[in-house]
Amino acid sequence: MIPSRAGRRPDRTTLAVVALAAAALVVRLVGLGDRPLHWDEARVGYWSLRSLETGFFSYRPVAGGPLVYHLSRPSLALVGATDFALRLPFALFGAALPIAALLFRGRLADDEVLGLAAVLAANPILVYYGRFARGDVLAVGFALVAFGFALRLVDGAGRRNAYGLAAALALAVASSGLGVVALCCLGVAGFLVFDHAALLPSARPAAMRLGEYAARVRGAATPAARALLVFVAVYIFAFAPRAGDTDGAGLYTPGTVLGAVDAALFDSVRRFVGVRVVDRYPDGTHEYLPYLGDLLGALALAALPVVLLGAAVFLVDRYTAGGPRSEVSAAVYWAGASLVFVPMLTEVSAPWLGVYVVVPLALPAGIGLAALVRWGRRAFDGRDAPRVAAAVIVLLALVVQTGAVASSEVYGPSDRDAELAQFAQPSAEFSSFRDNLSAWVGPTDDERPDVLYYGSSMYVADGAADYPPVPESWGERLPMAWYVERLGADTASAATPEALESRSSMPPVVIAPADERGTVAPLLDGYVAHQYDTGLWGRPVVVFVGN
Repeated sequence: MIPSRAGRRPDRTTLAVVALAAAALVVRLVGLGDRPLHWDEARVGYWSLRSLETGFFSYRPVAGGPLVYHLSRPSLALVGATDFALRLPFALFGAALPIAALLFRGRLADDEVLGLAAVLAANPILVYYGRFARGDVLAVGFALVAFGFALRLVDGAGRRNAYGLAAALALAVASSGLGVVALCCLGVAGFLVFDHAALLPSARPAAMRLGEYAARVRGAATPAARALLVFVAVYIFAFAPRAGDTDGAGLYTPGTVLGAVDAALFDSVRRFVGVRVVDRYPDGTHEYLPYLGDLLGALALAALPVVLLGAAVFLVDRYTAGGPRSEVSAAVYWAGASLVFVPMLTEVSAPWLGVYVVVPLALPAGIGLAALVRWGRRAFDGRDAPRVAAAVIVLLALVVQTGAVASSEVYGPSDRDAELAQFAQPSAEFSSFRDNLSAWVGPTDDERPDVLYYGSSMYVADGAADYPPVPESWGERLPMAWYVERLGADTASAATPEALESRSSMPPVVIAPADERGTVAPLLDGYVAHQYDTGLWGRPVVVFVGN
């Protein structure tokens, strides 16, 4: 057991970590609302607005973890229905992630804690997706918090850490379907560390060590039971339905609370297994190597310093005197398991998968960063100019690489050259649609619809998009659906030219797939056509605007 040193930790370490978190917040708030919403973000925004209007919420695995909606709704209600407001709670969490480094003070030196916080604050892939309305950074971030609390419990810290561990586990699961994968990968890492300890000559038998842990749990039965209640309470709050204008159970609806609890505890699991296991998209499986290659490419672009430092620290720590540090081994095993299982179990290949590897690698990388600074300081004190120059060059290279990727990828325009942007991110030109839609629609108090979607691929029957589930054709409206919904605009659909011609009056805005332009244009005399790509490349739409 490693004794905790938190009691004699100087306050300046905590202040420095908080300062890094403040800097991380600034980095994540700059231009937060500039980039048009990704389809996944637009889905979150649309259903959050619908939930605010109706009071209805029901967990649906295909739409992501419930926590993203519980965070989005109050932000949209307080700040307004804007891209900035939708992303704000995710940026706040991404900025607060460096504070999790303080959980490891019992295992890490002061400068290593700062190194870990610096990596979590500045890594480009964590910055990009730490200001993105998806649950990935939330999921792996809470898994990191759970890792920190678990280490503190192993080291004999206060029993209140068990409550923090329980809450972090529930929040990781509620953040994303991949949160379950992240926790399982962390569990694999813990098993490997426990198993490898048996290889040490001085190690006690595994059965004895398990018996000691079981005895500790029995000796803390009351705190363990309270921790279980914390997990269940947080899980129920996250997954329980909220009933609005529809019939059904709701957590805040008198007489249906027990039904809501049952839905949270059991129906959520059935839905998760049904969507993520039984009826997986695409067709239950996918090719593994292309997904792994995409993940490795994202890491090479946006996390190469973290990967190199993490690998170097793992090797040095493992093969030098004193033996491996269990926290370093566990973090690297966690990252390795994520590298294997995340591309295997995800349904979509995307750069955001890199966060599941970068966050655990941040711990050994932070140790390596601290070691580099320490080495350079000793060289400076010893007036060893060559070593000082080497340390400065290495550190400068790390900073320059991080800054170059951040400036081009995080703050650069969305186009085909953007490596961290996923296909469903609209190009920068789509900002024109977002910025002009309110002027195109005009007042929304007349009887005709404000926006009409044309074409069988976009057709949704009236009322079919009020509550989930929705037909697949609704997804073809993303991300436009969010921008239309936030205006409070009325919508209609037409699947054929005859249905369009039969309308008594045309709405001010008609949206159609670009390949329907030749069919629609003759029917909209006097309308001006604007064409946009709703993905980085492809899936073009044409927007007809009346005079």
